[in-house]
Amino acid sequence: MLRLSPKGLGVDLLYERMNLEGKLDHYIFRYAMQGYQKINPENEKLIIVDFTKPSVEKRFLVLDLEASELSHYTYVAHGENSGFEMARSFSNIPGSKQSSLGFYTTAETYFGKHGLSVKLDGLEKDFNDAARDRWVVIHTADYVGTDYLEENQVMGQSWGCPAIPEPLGYDIIEQVKNGACLFIYADDKEYLGKSEFL
Repeated sequence: MLRLSPKGLGVDLLYERMNLEGKLDHYIFRYAMQGYQKINPENEKLIIVDFTKPSVEKRFLVLDLEASELSHYTYVAHGENSGFEMARSFSNIPGSKQSSLGFYTTAETYFGKHGLSVKLDGLEKDFNDAARDRWVVIHTADYVGTDYLEENQVMGQSWGCPAIPEPLGYDIIEQVKNGACLFIYADDKEYLGKSEFL
């Protein structure tokens, strides 16, 4: 039974305390907390990517469950073959350039072509467990964020990575590296029917 946050707060109270109404639907938060509690990660940050929203809306949340606060709320790109403005198609196959749903844990950081990035370990067989082989990571990109949106009226797309705005990248990645829980969600019937975490 889903009842308590790391500080012992009820999940409903935690949702209210973090002022998530209008930013994240309550049912997605409950799904995220359900998986978080099963995973019991070392890092008490919970990242939620909400693909029920289009890419032109903020849909990347970093929740500090220990402090009971929303620490970041920003934009995130999805894979170019998952859809244009809405992510509707998902894959775990290398080379698909699609996003993958489900629960992950963050791992080590590295410096790549997008600067500081954090590797991801997918925890759900057939949905995201190929994340390492696919190099699906959290990284920054200049095609995500307010400036890009204002200039282009659309958001850019990745090759399947949850790419975030450059100005926030370092702070977010430093917070969530090494054992935080990431939940990428969409109202996808196959995922909802088969996930072992929900």
